[in-house]
Formats: sequence, C-alpha cells, structure tokens
Amino acid sequence: MYPFCVPGVHTWSPALRCFLRGFASSDLPVIHLPRRTQQYLESRDQKRAGPLPTPRAGRLFISSRRRELNQFSGETRGLWEAAAALVSRGWKHRLSRGDYFTITRQREQRPWPETEETFLSLGLDPRVVSALETLHITAPSWIQRQGIPALLQGRNVLCASETGSGKTLLYVLPIVHRLLAEDGEGSPDPRSLIVVPSRELGQQVTSVAQSVCAQLGLIVRFVGGGRGRKAIEQPLRFGPLDILVATPGALLKALKWDKVNLSALHFVVLDEADTLFDETFCELIDGILTRAQIASQASDLQGLVRKAQLAVIGATFPRGVAKILSKVTDLGSIDTIKSKRLHFLMSHIQQMFKKLKGSDKLSELLELLKRRAEESSGTGTLVFCNSSGTVNWLGYLLDDHGIKHARLHGQMPADRRSGIFDTFQNGQCNVLVCTDIASRGLDSLRVDTVVNYDFPPTLEDYLHRAGRVGRIGSESKGIVVSFVTHKWDVELVQKIETAARKRSSLPGLESRIKTPVNSSDLIKEQKV
Repeated sequence: MYPFCVPGVHTWSPALRCFLRGFASSDLPVIHLPRRTQQYLESRDQKRAGPLPTPRAGRLFISSRRRELNQFSGETRGLWEAAAALVSRGWKHRLSRGDYFTITRQREQRPWPETEETFLSLGLDPRVVSALETLHITAPSWIQRQGIPALLQGRNVLCASETGSGKTLLYVLPIVHRLLAEDGEGSPDPRSLIVVPSRELGQQVTSVAQSVCAQLGLIVRFVGGGRGRKAIEQPLRFGPLDILVATPGALLKALKWDKVNLSALHFVVLDEADTLFDETFCELIDGILTRAQIASQASDLQGLVRKAQLAVIGATFPRGVAKILSKVTDLGSIDTIKSKRLHFLMSHIQQMFKKLKGSDKLSELLELLKRRAEESSGTGTLVFCNSSGTVNWLGYLLDDHGIKHARLHGQMPADRRSGIFDTFQNGQCNVLVCTDIASRGLDSLRVDTVVNYDFPPTLEDYLHRAGRVGRIGSESKGIVVSFVTHKWDVELVQKIETAARKRSSLPGLESRIKTPVNSSDLIKEQKV
C-alpha cells in the first residue's frame, strides 16, 4: 500500500513525509490506522470542504455567497420545523461587510391572468373603447376588471393594488364614460377632480387623460403649485373644464381665492392615497373634501343637487383614512377592492441586497452604472437617495466621473423640476438620481434598474421604489439593487428576507388597509 494513500496524510509533518518518500519499493511496510481515526480524519476533511450539495426541488429562489443558506422555490417547511436561517441575520456586525443575497426572478413577466373580458364587456361607452384602441390598449388588467364596473354602478371605491397594475386607467375611464353621458352645459367649473401628491404625477395623469379625451371633445387641465398665483389661476380662467388634475396645495389656494368651485363635481379621485393621507397632506385633503359634496349612495348622484362619487386609489393606505373620509361620507358606502398580491414582493423582479460600508457605496454605484451602460442601451436607471442633499452631492460626483444624469428632488424650484422626468423618459439621459418624489405613481416603462443608494426608511417606500420596474407594458425584466449600511436598514432587510422565504406579505402593512374596516365594521371588503 502506497503510504500517501493513507487518509489524512496531508496533515503529517513535512519531515515524516520526506522520510517516507525514500521508501518507494514494494516491500514498504503498511501503516494501519484505527477505523475511528480514519473516520475522524474523513469527517474533518469534509467539514473543511463544506457540506455536500443535496438535490433541491425547483429553481434557485434565494441565492447567497454561503451555499447552505440558499433556498429553492420548491422548498417547504412543516409547522414544527425550524425557520430557515437568514443570510442577513448577522448583518449588524461590521465583519458582515461584503456579504450579499439575491431574491431571484421566478417569473419572466408580471403575472397577467388570462381573461376573455374586454373593456366593452365591462360596460364602458363604445366611444371610450374606441379611444383606447387607438392607443393600442385592448385588454383590461385584473384591478381594472374589478374596479371599473364598481365605479360605473355609482359606488364609492377604495382600491388597493400593487404598483404598475394599471390603476390610472381604472378611474380615468369611468370618469370619461360618465362625462360623455352627462350634459356639461358649458360650465367653467370642473366636473371631475383628480388630486395627486406631486407635480410630476399630476403631469403624467393629465397626459393619460388627455390621450383618452383627445377624440371625445373633453377638456383636461392641470394645476400645480410652486410657480406663483398666476400659474394657478391661468388654467382655471377660460372656457369649460371637464377634468381638473391638481396638487393639494395649489387646489386649496385656488379654493380660498374663489378661483374654482367644486359644486359641479361628478367625480373626486384621490390618487396615491398612502401619500395624500400622511402628515404632510392630511390637513390639505381634509380642507378639500369638506368643500366638495361626496355621495353616500348611488341616488345622491342624480337630481338637481348632485353629489360627487369618490375613488380612493393607492398601493398602501395610512391609518388616518377612515377618520378623514368619515367626515364627508358614510363609510358603509365604500367598497374596498384589494389585490390578493398586495404588499407581496413582486416575483417577476430580481432583487439584490448588498451589505456595504458607507464609504464603499460610491464605488459600487459607479461600477454598476458603467456595467449597465455597456450591457444595455436605451434603458434607464433610477438611483434613489433619502435626502435632496445626497442627490446633489451624488450628482456632483457623477459629473466628475463623466456619467450623464439628471437630478430630481422636492427642494428644487418648480421651474427647474418641470420637465426633468420627461427628459429622462424621452431617453435624453439614462440615469436619474432622485428622492422618493419619483417613486409614487410615475410610469417608468423604460426603467430596467433601480438602485437604492440609501436604503428606504420604510417597507412601503421599498415597495414603491421596486415598483418602478417590471410595470405593465414594460419590455425590460427589471432588477432592484439595494445598498445596506446602517443597523436600522438591516432590520428592514431581515423583514423582507423573512417574507420572501415564507412567501408571505411584508409585515406591518396589512393593518394599514384593514384598520378602517376593523374600526368601523362598515366598509365592505371585496377580496379575490
């Protein structure tokens, strides 16, 4: 027996191995090791090499640097089994820097249930359907199939659906249908009102509404703040006005100046309600709704003293929604339509989390942007920061490295903000450095990469940022890359990873929409 075939020979001292090399003859005595010693040496060698890979069910779901923490899509755990270990479990320790994990894409595109329903079968006016066909929109999404009939029947609706699911057309189409059926009588007062939290979203909603109304003779105008009194008064001064899109601050100023009257409203829509009902806007929304007459039942929509139908639209809802709405309407008149995938991580988007030191984030970002520029052309990248100061600082550094980009944040003057997102959408630059002002409702079909340079402060913000990719109509698959630096970031990442491994919704969000239902027991909930 050749001596170097003995298990554990590589652990022998160099002198002993050198001595044995002198014996190459066949009469070399055989060295017998006890079986227990051989088992010990074999087990030690196996531990050093790592655990042997075992066959798993399905495709790789969570991939990490440590193979033993990987999870496959077909893995399930029994009720009494221990929970899977988290990759991010030890990320609060400084030695975890450089670790990472990826929630891989499980679908090639956003889930789109097959259906034979059309917009015409939902009860929409044929003229509205024809306008949609000219825009090459033929099949309604799930949330549109649920929400449009409810609005056409005159019910108030509280609609919660994941980002990018087609909520804008959900309320625009019933508004146009209703306006075509009613005689406007040439009144200069708006017949429908859409309230949005930002100028950028307002301009986008206005564009969508105008594209539908272009062939139907309906007038759509937008009013936003930040440009002085004249800019608010100008759109309200001349001619009939069918649909008014407005930001809360500008609209409330116009109401106080008696430049607009809400008595002729048929519809009131609150878009991105999770933002409109937070501390920033809640008082403004309260002031606007108390000046409008909101219907509590379908009969209120008819007669000489007509009231407005209400639609509250969003991806998540704050706890104050019931308190404000109870002042203007009967909560029992509101139907809640909720997507069953609400507050879940999107399965068609790849999501990567990297634990980094703060000083390493810039180099990681530069490497990522240069790699994306080489790999793809014509697609966009959104880089999210938590403050306007970080946006400006990061923008200066990107200038130094010759990376063409645009910047967008709420501290910019209105005249500078105007058109920045359109510049990005039109492809004049492929990188937009921004705050969460660009994460709410903006349609970003050309975006294929979202980078959380600063990890978002809440799980709601993470869902909205991630929702900028993989939207309906987008051709790119989408990837989200998050840099994790602080201990409070790690806590959110652990919640995201746990929800992903359990295939459950993100914790702490479900109560946001159920609170009005449980507290009043009045709102009816319609679930799939």
